[in-house]
Amino acid sequence: MLETALEARVSPETLRKIESGRVATPAFPTIAAIAAVLGLSLDAVWAEINRPEPGDEPAGPVRGARERLASYG
Repeated sequence: MLETALEARVSPETLRKIESGRVATPAFPTIAAIAAVLGLSLDAVWAEINRPEPGDEPAGPVRGARERLASYG
């Protein structure tokens, strides 16, 4: 997590708050920077936050994006 935060030029505490949901609406540049460090396109991030309920999940790139988001540390 520390490496990701430093590479994205955000504080580790900010990244922890985003991860835990304590920052309800992170700034777009912050999300763009984190996505870039994680190798995610903003389209993949957008698809992830707007994914269907469990059971209706599409296969493919969105699933891979979710796994990268969950394992960025």
